[in-house]
Amino acid sequence: MKKIKLAIVDDNTFLARAIHEKLSDFKDIDTKYMVYNGSELLGKLEKSHNLDLVLMDIEMPILDGIETVNILKQKYPHIKVIMLTVFDNDENIFNAIRAGADGYLLKEIDADKLYAAIIETMQGGAAMSPSIAVKTLKLLRYPEKQEFINVQQDTVELTSREQEVLEQLSEGLSYTVIANNLFLSPSTVRKHIENIYKKLQVHNKLEAVQKARRQSLI
Repeated sequence: MKKIKLAIVDDNTFLARAIHEKLSDFKDIDTKYMVYNGSELLGKLEKSHNLDLVLMDIEMPILDGIETVNILKQKYPHIKVIMLTVFDNDENIFNAIRAGADGYLLKEIDADKLYAAIIETMQGGAAMSPSIAVKTLKLLRYPEKQEFINVQQDTVELTSREQEVLEQLSEGLSYTVIANNLFLSPSTVRKHIENIYKKLQVHNKLEAVQKARRQSLI
């Protein structure tokens, strides 16, 4: 039986190990290695690209999942990539598919379904969690909505103070620490963050940082 050689790319070591554990019972899956960002993966592939499939997180430091897929697919088009993430927003789905991802699953998926998705992808299918599939169909049916989103993204402008707040937020600092660092009150910091979320059209810190980095705002 030919084994499927795969790599897990996730900056959260606990989640990476959990994914590895989910696949450990399947004898035809050979997890070659786990790395913690896209840059590490590309470094490994330069030494040997004898790999069939990558399970790729999106939000990672140094080189995120979507940028990594873009580079990987240009250099090693034979390697399949399944995005395995907690993010199911339209922008991530659209960008991942555009970058060349072969599938898109949520991390909550159970072991049997993950295994089935890997087999499906290796056979040329496009494995997707049900909620992702619904959103993908909507993006395909109404591409003008995505264009509208992209136009809005292109025109996002943060004030210098909002940029300072977002930069500190991206370093994992609390509102109180940010307030002290910037000589502001915590309530003012909170107001700045509300404005940032509105401008970027996001709902939490992770989405805000990810979107701001992709648009070179920080």
